[in-house]
Amino acid sequence: MTRHAPNHRQQNPFRSNNTQTRPARQQQETEQVVNVGAMDYTIYLVVALLVLIGVVMVFSASYSTTSTWAGPPYHNDAFFYLRRNAIMAAVGFVVLHIAANVSYEHIRRLAPLIFLVAIGLSIAVVAIGVASRGATRWIPFPVINQFQPSEVAKAALIFMMAYLIDKSPTRLKTWGGLFFMGGVVLLITGLTAYSGFSSALIVGAIGFGMIFIASPHILRFAAGGAAAVTAVVSYLWWDANFSDGFRGGRFRAWLDPWAYSDTRGFQVIQSLYAIASGGLFGEGIGQSRQATFVPEAHHDIIFAIIIEELGFIGAAMILLLFGIFIWRGIKVALNSHSTFASMTAIGIVFAIAFQALINVAVVTNSIPNTGVTLPFISYGGTSLVVSMGLTGVLLNISRYTKARDR
Repeated sequence: MTRHAPNHRQQNPFRSNNTQTRPARQQQETEQVVNVGAMDYTIYLVVALLVLIGVVMVFSASYSTTSTWAGPPYHNDAFFYLRRNAIMAAVGFVVLHIAANVSYEHIRRLAPLIFLVAIGLSIAVVAIGVASRGATRWIPFPVINQFQPSEVAKAALIFMMAYLIDKSPTRLKTWGGLFFMGGVVLLITGLTAYSGFSSALIVGAIGFGMIFIASPHILRFAAGGAAAVTAVVSYLWWDANFSDGFRGGRFRAWLDPWAYSDTRGFQVIQSLYAIASGGLFGEGIGQSRQATFVPEAHHDIIFAIIIEELGFIGAAMILLLFGIFIWRGIKVALNSHSTFASMTAIGIVFAIAFQALINVAVVTNSIPNTGVTLPFISYGGTSLVVSMGLTGVLLNISRYTKARDR
């Protein structure tokens, strides 16, 4: 089925043609014909598999602890995390289907409001946030107990950046426009930093990644990116050598985890032990010996338990699923009929790809420990529901493609 696309700057930044005059581009955008078809079921299947694997692995990584812990909150309940994770997965599938079937045009119109709500929630963390695991990331919320605003910040930034780029495609051609867009990213990144360095790292990477894709002046962006990386590395170096800061301590533990085996290096050492014992085919589901030793085994270190129980083959299959998600997501962005759709799609790909990459790098001690969860798999209600909601938006966008791309 085909229809005329809505008239709101329908120029995909991946397929721009700067030789056209403005009136010619406007006429082409107005008359553009768009295919409206089925969503990308490959993405749907990949996400469904990852979520189901996550439900199983969260149970496998947690039951040995929850079943033997007599005190609160577990009370010897082996199914404590399985039950909670399964409920949030079901909620996530509902959100995914709603987002996949309600036009993303509503998101485009509401993007500034969503961004303001995300800023408000990030400020609320400072005022009424609940501290847990060394960070204040959650605010109290009815029914679900706790809510993590940094996850909403990721989605809000994706929509806002796509909205701004769509509204003014030439903005990034000037230094002023580049600083403005960078300021938007830094605003939400700075607020998110209160929830933790890892959350801010992901949010900032998403925002500046989208600027990189949309910017016609790569050297300008590269200069700013180099300055930002230098600033972060310099801060970590200073904190590690001239301060006893938490992040500096993690940096030192990354360089030599066995020197801090009883403190900040303990988690990564146990993670490496789990990886080493996995072999080619693993010990089998539920047979992990490190799950009772690795702190947060069901959370940000779950990939180590996956390797231990499913081996190299199982871990490779999960990485392959993430690779397929990224490939299909990029294809959706390339075939999208509008700037907003294509930039939103690439932002969603960045959100999942960056987080998965950082999580795997932490588990293998390739980078310092940052406490980033593995998308769709790690335990975490807000993260799971938001990731599945973003997937629904991506699936919605996949339904609308330029007729000439079919």
